[in-house]
Parts: sequence; C-alpha cells; structure tokens
Amino acid sequence: MTISQKLIEDLENRKNQILTYGADKSSTRHEQGMMTARERLINLFDPNTFQETGMHAQHACHDFGMEKKFLPCDGAITGIGHIAGKPVAAFSQDFMVSGGSLGRIHARKICDLMDYAIKTGIPVIGFNDSGGARIQEGVDSLSGYGQVFSKNVMLSGVVPQIAVIAGSCAGGASYSPALMDFIIMTRHNSYMFICGPDVIRSATGKDIMMDEIGSTTVHASISGNIHFVAEDDEHAIGLVRQLLSYFPSNNIMDPPHRPTQNISLDKDEGMNKLVPADNKEPMNVLEVIKRLVDNGSFLEVQKEWAKNIVIGFARIEGIVVGLVANQSIEKAGTLDIDASDKASRFIRFCDMFNIPLVTLVDVPGFLPGVAQEQGGIIRHGAKMLYAYAEATVPKITVILRKAYGGAYLAMCSSDMGADVVFAWPTAEIAVMGAEGAVKILYRHELKNAEDPKATEAKLISEYHQRFASPYQAAANALISDVIEPSCTRYKVAIALHNTLSKRATLPPKKHGNMPL
Repeated sequence: MTISQKLIEDLENRKNQILTYGADKSSTRHEQGMMTARERLINLFDPNTFQETGMHAQHACHDFGMEKKFLPCDGAITGIGHIAGKPVAAFSQDFMVSGGSLGRIHARKICDLMDYAIKTGIPVIGFNDSGGARIQEGVDSLSGYGQVFSKNVMLSGVVPQIAVIAGSCAGGASYSPALMDFIIMTRHNSYMFICGPDVIRSATGKDIMMDEIGSTTVHASISGNIHFVAEDDEHAIGLVRQLLSYFPSNNIMDPPHRPTQNISLDKDEGMNKLVPADNKEPMNVLEVIKRLVDNGSFLEVQKEWAKNIVIGFARIEGIVVGLVANQSIEKAGTLDIDASDKASRFIRFCDMFNIPLVTLVDVPGFLPGVAQEQGGIIRHGAKMLYAYAEATVPKITVILRKAYGGAYLAMCSSDMGADVVFAWPTAEIAVMGAEGAVKILYRHELKNAEDPKATEAKLISEYHQRFASPYQAAANALISDVIEPSCTRYKVAIALHNTLSKRATLPPKKHGNMPL
C-alpha cells in the first residue's frame, strides 16, 4: 500500500495556491524596489535552508465577511533557516495579504516562532511590513500585539533580535521593533510612527507631512529610534547578515572570535600623526578607530544620531569588540542626553552577549546648558555610569586626550570597572580643564597680579604639568600604562587576548534599578 496520489495532489495544490498568491501584485512591488515577504526570507537565508512553519495557518475571524476570505499564512511567513551556516528564526509580514494586518493567528505564529528561538537559543529576525491591527478581529488583534510584545521582552538578553522596517509600521505595531535590539529601516517605501498626520491634525490642529514624523531620515537623525539605514531590501538583508557576524547565537555562547595566532607588534606611526599638536584642536576619532581595528571590520551603529559619540562593532586581531568613542569634531566630544542614551544601550547589549568593550576617551565633560539640565542630563548621564559598572565583559579603556570630571568616570575609568586602562602622553585627566581650574583655584592671585594674563598663563602651564597629565593618575595606579599612540593597536589586542577568560558575577538580585 502506498499513500493516495489524490492526497499528494491535494497537498501540492494547497501549497501552490499559497506560494502563488499575490503573484500579480509582485511586479508592482519590484518596480518600487521592494521584495515580497517570501523573497525577503529566501534572500536572507543560505540557499535551500529555509524551513517554513505554519504555512497552512488561516485566520479565525468570521465577522464582516472575513469568513469568505482566503488569507494565506494569515499574512505572516515564519520559519527557520541558516545564515552563514548557523540557524536563525525569522518572520516576514506579507503586505499583499490583507495589508499584512495582524490578527490572532498571525500573532500566534510569530509567538510560536519566538518560543522556538528561546528554547533552541537562536537569533530572531523580523521583517515588519504591516498596516497594523486587523480591525475586523477587534480585541483579539490587540491581544495578539500584547503577546508579541511579551515575547520580545522574554527574549531580550537571551538571543539577539533584529527588526527590519521594510514597509509600513504604524501605531502599536512599532513597539515590537522598539523592544528588539537593532532596527534597520529602508530609506524608501517605509514609515514608522505611533500617531499619523491625520491623528495629529485632529488632536493638535497642526498640519504635518508624514516625512516629518515617520520617515527613515527622522528616525535615523532626530529621534534615534533606528540603528541602520538601508537603501533597499537587499541592502537591509546584507546589514542583517553583517550584524549577525559579530554576535553569538545566544547569551551563554561566546562571540565568533577568530583570534590571530601571532599578534603583530609593529608600531603604527600613522597613529602618532593623527594627534594634533594642540589638544584644543578636534581629532576625528573615526580615523583612530580605522587604524585600531582590523581592516574594514568596523560597523558603525546609529551614525547619524548623537554624532558626538561613536559606537559600533569591529574586530581587533580577530577578537570581536564593541567600540565606544567620544567624537571631538561634534560638540567637542561632550556627553549630552542623546549621547548618553546611545552609548548606554549599546554597552548593555555588548554585555548581554559577552562582547568585550573598548572605550576611547576624549571628553571635556557633560554638555552645559539649560536645555540639558532641564532635560534630565543627570538621569541620562547616570545611565552610562550604570551600564559600565554593571557590565562584566572585558573592558579596555584608552584615554586619548581630555578626560575631565564626571565624564571621565562615565567613559569607563578604572574606578568604574575597566580591566585595563591605557593613556596616551597627551591624556589630560583632571576634574576640569586647566583654564577653568586656574580661574577657580587662583582667583585671588590673578586679581592681585601685576600682569594677570602672564600670571594666568604661567599657572595654567604649571597646572597642566602637575595635574592635567596621565602621570599623576599613573602614580596612583589608576591607569595601567602610558603608551605611545603608535603602540595602541597591539597593546589593546594583547589586553583583549589576556582578558577573554575573565569571569565576573554580580550580587544575587532580581534586577537593578537603572535610572531610566
């Protein structure tokens, strides 16, 4: 006895109906530079590795004529595939099926996929392209969103989560990507917002355009909601694969380090040439990073937002690292509200997934100003202190130039748990800059001096030599070594290799209370 041919034909017919649904609309999407939901998954995964789940799932709504509608996969394609040989879970909302609207079964499929991911310890990728809640399903649709949000939180810190905004992502739907670790948004054809122009107009009377609230440009440079801008779906998929190349599959695994057997001890004289003769002159820290990391390995995160701090992933002699660096060509490298938020969340991600942190310090302090104080710079700045102090991964700090006041501590000093702290001879480690310190410390002397300007210059020079240098900190064992800039790469590389075996635990507790 063999299986009935009729049953096999029925199965093939059902699969064909699902796979060819919306084929007449796909050419329109291609003309707009967009892939279909299924094409996104096929292109994401290694060839012939995608195993779909829930292909035959159907919506469960019987009101408003929905019982007569065929919605293949209920508008969500889910499954497991391999990326660079490693299993990854992914879902892709299908805008060609009822606008990709989320109903009860749609949500159930995504939640089941995330349950599988947390059990097996594999990353989750989500392609968001949906008109939002399925109105016909009422509260069931809202409940579905709540279930998805809850799963996002359960997965947080256990497996990496990456969201791709590849179309519409409106209202409550935007909170699932916001709960994930990284958001990639395509430059064209995609929007993300809570309240659209019509709602804002009705509530406030103000006429605005969609580009002002939901565009990729707004989220990349003003709101800071997204981490990467992709030119199209293909570019977004490439960014997903690139990101995953730095991550472990879950929180109990190590990152995919590829340590070199023999670290080159050659000096990089070009690093010395990057340092301006005058410490008041800005120095592009991206040039320092370029010489520090393995060739072409730096992937900058949120490059268009809070540009006064630079974050990103790289490899140094094959070791995966998370980089945090002050950028003195933007706001003199000061820390402000946005920079503090940007760095803190990145630090916590690296710590969750065992990625060593390398911090490059060139910070004159926190940004002064009424707007910053009223906006809560104390609370926001405290996030950095909390994030670094809480992190148990290897932490290597290099003080390039300025390291003043509380910002010096916020950039991972030895007191905040840095395992190794290097300083260039140009490092100025002090409560504040020499000019400001002299005005306070020698106020009376300057007032009574015959030549106040000459006296001030002399006192500033003396203060620089005694206090605003790396040697007082070195004398007090607050830094590990003063190094020539040209030696930075191999010094950091050796420190990373030596600290990969680091094991540290926090006191038993449910969780701390970060100043959010």
